[in-house]
Amino acid sequence: MKNRYIVIFDGICNFCNGSVNFIIKRDPKGVFSFAPMQSEIAQELMQKHKIEKEELDTFLLFKNGSVYDRSDAALEITRNLTGFWHLFQIFKILPKAIRDGLYNLFARNRYALFGKRDSCMIPTPEIRKRFIE
Repeated sequence: MKNRYIVIFDGICNFCNGSVNFIIKRDPKGVFSFAPMQSEIAQELMQKHKIEKEELDTFLLFKNGSVYDRSDAALEITRNLTGFWHLFQIFKILPKAIRDGLYNLFARNRYALFGKRDSCMIPTPEIRKRFIE
């Protein structure tokens, strides 16, 4: 999995699914792979890195042996997207506590704002190869 980064996301969250589609459209090299938090592979990765699902209201990025969560994950993802998204790195000047506080506020309300699904999304055949089984 060298030079491939794994994004673990909430598979029933409409906003999270939209974020996955957003990343895919801006990742022509296909460096990002995806797994819903509800999948076995995601559970194994989280267990391996001692991340408790009950403590999470976020998505995760596994990149080059490091694990990023909350605002760090979002900002780290922007590094590898096409377009001007890398400019979002400027937000790293804000203390992590402030960035994560805003992130947590949004994350707690994401279902109310965007809704949720009864089950994880089923990727189209074109993007299925980007998902880890």
